[in-house]
Amino acid sequence: QSTFPITLGLDIVGHVIESKSSVFQKGDYVFAFPNGGSYQQVVAAKETLTFKIPETIDPLQAAALPTVTILSEILLKQIGDVQKEDTIVVHSAAGGVGTMLVKLAKHYGVSKIIGTVGDLSKKDYVLSIGADDVFTYDSFVDGVKQHTNGKGAQVIFDSVAGDVTKASLECLANFGTLVQFGNSSGKAGVISTSDVHNSCRNIKGFSLGTTRKEDPARLAPVVERIIPLFEGGQLSVPIA
Repeated sequence: QSTFPITLGLDIVGHVIESKSSVFQKGDYVFAFPNGGSYQQVVAAKETLTFKIPETIDPLQAAALPTVTILSEILLKQIGDVQKEDTIVVHSAAGGVGTMLVKLAKHYGVSKIIGTVGDLSKKDYVLSIGADDVFTYDSFVDGVKQHTNGKGAQVIFDSVAGDVTKASLECLANFGTLVQFGNSSGKAGVISTSDVHNSCRNIKGFSLGTTRKEDPARLAPVVERIIPLFEGGQLSVPIA
């Protein structure tokens, strides 16, 4: 349980004003996952959760990218192990992480990207960022089957849980992977052992919060891969 008052915010961008580390010096431009929230003018952060970035990156982009882009890169490359020839499904595709999953998948040349949304008013936006088709949570099972000749998607990214998890297993291909990384529906998804063993499918979970806390060393190589994409203008975070 949280104790009020609470300082909100997961990540921050700014300049180092004081450092006890040999890695960082006063004036370094960084983003970080600070101790105890980021909606402040001055914060403290651990060295392992602080990352140098080029001054050439727009400050709005730098402030928007850490959580959504680091998480999306890990989900795509490490947890989902997505290949170019795959068909993938991104649930909640109009959200922050969903947006960057779609954009990164498009950047990496993934064959087919299917997004889901709660309301079709978001469809044009999701198409504009790189999705090949967009469905609602009520219609995506049939849509995915149509796109894959009934075989299903190779990787499904699920941050919704609840009924969406159950439905995802109806259109996940044999040998496919369901990546579960959130429960925005507020309900747990139910998975049976019979959902995985005969079909050779697997279910993998991931939490950026747990990783920051227990294995922060995993983050630096990811940051090294994504920063050049922003510096070179190949990638941007839509800010709205």
